[in-house]
Amino acid sequence: MYVWMAQLVRASPPPATSLCFHPKLFSPFPRTRMAVNPTNTSPSFNSRKLPILLFDIMDTIVRDPFYHDVPAFFGMSLKELIECKHPTAWLEFENGVIDEEELEGKFFKDRRPFDLQGLKNCMRRGYSYIDGVEQLLLDLKQNNYEMHAFTNYPIWYRIIEDKLNISKYLSWTFCSCMYGKRKPDPDFYLAVVEHLKVDPASCIFVDDRIKNVEAAVGVGITGLQFKNSDLLRQDLLRLGVDIAIDAQ
Repeated sequence: MYVWMAQLVRASPPPATSLCFHPKLFSPFPRTRMAVNPTNTSPSFNSRKLPILLFDIMDTIVRDPFYHDVPAFFGMSLKELIECKHPTAWLEFENGVIDEEELEGKFFKDRRPFDLQGLKNCMRRGYSYIDGVEQLLLDLKQNNYEMHAFTNYPIWYRIIEDKLNISKYLSWTFCSCMYGKRKPDPDFYLAVVEHLKVDPASCIFVDDRIKNVEAAVGVGITGLQFKNSDLLRQDLLRLGVDIAIDAQ
């Protein structure tokens, strides 16, 4: 863990909490910043509320069906599925290197045929909001925070959107299938802050995988490891994020 780069923030006394990293010590995030109008050299005072919130999707916002539903669909254990699936096909699909038809042809090492539409239907049935997360997103939305998905996922993110309508709360801005990059590649994080046109420290990134959180910290983004929605709410409050309480 990069203790020389980041401060580990915990409640006192420390409960079983998520990990919260700061790239540096700072006072609570400023609520707005001054924006510059690119068509005019004089600054405009259109405000942009900070911090910008970046969310991983699978097992942070949405339950990932891969670990239980997908093995059951194939009539296998998870261990058996991992042993017989192609080692890179899904990663290539997530990166947008191969399309759905190509995934079907190489999903398994032995290239056995399978019911692709059945697999998609299985995954769709398995997608659901993690407990408490949708309410938290609503509370953040009510407080006018800018929120984006920052996720390793293929074009099937559209299935998630079709079922759960996540775009009510955040934008599907940073998906690996669009950028050809995956977390924890530092270039993916740098592409995000370049697109947003803010300093990395003006962002908070939430992910259930610690290696992805550490990579965010490595480029100067504040990172939180997701454990559950209640702990995430507490961590965001500690960082000075306004969260509506009237809806709870």
